[in-house]
Amino acid sequence: MTDDSQYRKAGVDLDQAGELVKRIQPLVRGTFTTGVITDIGGFGGLFSLNLSEIKQPVLVASTDGVGTKLKLAFWADRHDTVGIDLVAMSVNDIVVQGARPLFFLDYLALGKMDLERVAAIVSGVAAGCKAANCSLIGGETAEMPGFYPENEYDLAGFAVGLVDNAAIIDGSTIHVGDAIIGLASSGLHSNGYSLVRRIVLEQLGLRPDSRIPGCARSAADELLEPTRIYVEPVLKVLRQFEISGMVHITGGGFYDNIPRILPATCQALIRKDRWKIPPIFRYLQRQGEISEAELFRVFNCGIGFMLMAKADDCADIIELLAAMGFAAYRIGEIVPRSEAAPPVVLVNHS
Repeated sequence: MTDDSQYRKAGVDLDQAGELVKRIQPLVRGTFTTGVITDIGGFGGLFSLNLSEIKQPVLVASTDGVGTKLKLAFWADRHDTVGIDLVAMSVNDIVVQGARPLFFLDYLALGKMDLERVAAIVSGVAAGCKAANCSLIGGETAEMPGFYPENEYDLAGFAVGLVDNAAIIDGSTIHVGDAIIGLASSGLHSNGYSLVRRIVLEQLGLRPDSRIPGCARSAADELLEPTRIYVEPVLKVLRQFEISGMVHITGGGFYDNIPRILPATCQALIRKDRWKIPPIFRYLQRQGEISEAELFRVFNCGIGFMLMAKADDCADIIELLAAMGFAAYRIGEIVPRSEAAPPVVLVNHS
C-alpha cells in the first residue's frame, strides 16, 4: 500500500473510504432487484431492462436533493431519515407519470468522513429504495475538507424509471367531473424548511426535545419525519383503475403543483374541509403569521399526492388505498374553467 499520510494530513482518509464501502455493502445489496448486474464499488452501476411486457419503453428520470431540511438533521444530530427524503423526492415524481422506478444513485458530499454518520445516511437511502422497490446501484461519497462546515454535508440523488409510452399519464385526459383524491402526507415532507427553520430555530429557539403544542412527539421527531413514498400504492391503483392525472405536492404546494398537469379548460376545486390538516401546519401558521394562501403554497398541508379519477371509481380507490395503509380522501373535483379564472381554487366548505 502506498503512503498517503500527506493526503490524510490534508483532511482525506482513503482507508476510511474503503471501510465505508464494507459497512454499507449489506445495506445496498438489500435493495437489489433482478435487474442489477453489478455490485457496489464499480465505476458505474449496470441494470438490465426486462422489456418483454412493454411495447414502447420510455425512460423517466428525476433528480433532487433534501434541501435545507438537512439543517434540522444537523440540529438534532439525527441522520437516518434524510436518505428516505432524498429517494422520495425523485421516485414520487417518477410515479406521477405512471412510471415504475428502476434504480437510484446518490451523492453525498461532506467535509470530513464520519463512518457512523455516513452509514446512518446510507441506511436511510437504502430504506427509501426498498420502500419504492427500486435498486440503489451506485453513488458517490466525496470528502471535501475545508469546503463544508464541521459535521455538515449535502445530499443529492436521481432515479430512473420505466413506463410504456401508451401508459404515460400527463394530465391530458383530465375531464370536468373527475374526482380529486388526496393521499395523506406523513408531515412536512421536504418542503418549506427555510421558513420552518426561521420559525422554529431562529424565532422560537426550540430544542430537539422540545414539545410542539398539539403534536404528540418531540420537535425533532415531528420536523424530521421522512417524506412518504407513494410508489407501491399508486402503481397498484394504476393496475386496477383509470387515472387521468397525478400530482406530487412538493415546493409550491397546491397552487403551483396542480396546474402543472391541468388542461387549460379545467379548474381544480379543492374543498379544505374534506381532510384534517395536521397540527404542525397550523402551529407553524400561527407562530410564523403565515396567511392561509401562503400556507397552501409553501406546504402540503397534509396532502402529499393527488390522483384524478372518474367520480364513480373514487370510493373504490380510497378503499383500496386504505387496505394498503394509506389514508386518502375525496378532496375536490375538476370543474370548468373560464379563461380569466385561476387554475386552482380552495374553498372552506363543501
